[in-house]
Amino acid sequence: MLQKPSFPPLFPSLEPHRHGMLPVDELHTLYWEECGNPDGLPVLFLHGGPGSGLSPVHRQFFDPAYYRIILFAQRGAGQSTPRGECRNNTTQLLIDDIERIRQMLDIKQWLVFGGSWGSTLALAYGQAHPVCCLGFVLRGIFLCTPPEIDWFLNRIQWIYPELHTQFIALIPQSERGNLLQAYARRLFGDDPVIQLRAAHDWVNYEGRRLFLLPQPAMENKQGDDAALCVARLEVHYMLHDGFLPNDQLITNVGCISHLPAIIIQGRYDMVCPPLTAYRLHQTWPQATLRMIADAGHAAMEPSVTAALVEATEQFKRQGNFD
Repeated sequence: MLQKPSFPPLFPSLEPHRHGMLPVDELHTLYWEECGNPDGLPVLFLHGGPGSGLSPVHRQFFDPAYYRIILFAQRGAGQSTPRGECRNNTTQLLIDDIERIRQMLDIKQWLVFGGSWGSTLALAYGQAHPVCCLGFVLRGIFLCTPPEIDWFLNRIQWIYPELHTQFIALIPQSERGNLLQAYARRLFGDDPVIQLRAAHDWVNYEGRRLFLLPQPAMENKQGDDAALCVARLEVHYMLHDGFLPNDQLITNVGCISHLPAIIIQGRYDMVCPPLTAYRLHQTWPQATLRMIADAGHAAMEPSVTAALVEATEQFKRQGNFD
């Protein structure tokens, strides 16, 4: 019989003791916050999407007595302004933003924690600035390669045919050969009614496959602004393959392979399938891969939540990595 884990599923809710708005260029201003122990081990939380922004629960993966918890909303996301803005919004600029925040907070090195798109950004940042990283906790690995984008848009119909049928209903038959371009035309078009229809269709298509079992109370039920933000930013980044050369995050693993990492992957993840996490681990065997047998994609799948907390507790037990 499997024993229940001895660690808490999540740490108690908490509020930031510092937060602010950081202008990063003439267009974008980022929301950031700091929680937990001001003198603790720094950890950076990178949210998914891109475009999904922050939630108070994101603070609760970390022991606030031990960690100095840093969170920020990426360009165009959440409390950052302007919301949903795709101009001046690339992976390289997000990496620069992370460095601005690190320097602003006078942090030498930090643990980097990210799931889904957050894992993409964590790897890209780590490979650009390995000396600033203590290690990684990565969930639901997404490398933003063409096969992964094709799975997201098209191949999922083998598992969710009815959901895919709903997803393409807005798109005329003549445009279904390239669903990404078809959605881009509508999300960035001039008709606000069509924009919102496309945005809600997009986020529902993703949100209804986050969990292994249906969780109606936890599925994406975005308001108009949030749906448009997520849909536009996800399409924007997919159109550009994450602004990354093909397979860059696999090719450059050697930059960070000396650092400790825990990869947490739901066995039945229908957003970011396990093959990607497996490929990453094959290239980075020094990392620990934890394939969660009873979970899909969402961080709030109970077994995934437990594994994420255990990962941060494991890094805590390692002390300051000396």
